[in-house]
Amino acid sequence: MKRFGLTLVVAVCLSASTFAAGNQPTTASWEGNINVSKLSKYLKLSANQQKEVTNICEYFNEQMSRATNSKKNQEKLLRNAVYGNLKLMKRTLDEKQYSDYAKVLNVTLQNKGIEVK
Repeated sequence: MKRFGLTLVVAVCLSASTFAAGNQPTTASWEGNINVSKLSKYLKLSANQQKEVTNICEYFNEQMSRATNSKKNQEKLLRNAVYGNLKLMKRTLDEKQYSDYAKVLNVTLQNKGIEVK
């Protein structure tokens, strides 16, 4: 009976650790393709804003690629890329647009399994 109990406990622990390992945050799933035209339409950007947002998105993609390929400081680079992007967008967008953008970025990062601390 003790063996059965120990076997059951080990099986549950192994299952839990395997499940938890699959949910680790990662940047490996970032492809770096932001559809700026759809984003522009969603945020109702002006022509000047659209140019700025395009440049910011290209810069963000570069930063995310750098964070993805980094062996050291991956979390720091990821955090800097996301918060740098938000800072630049806050300068370019009005309050409503920025709020909507922050929501979209948050959902996108969550869907890709990226967690910023």
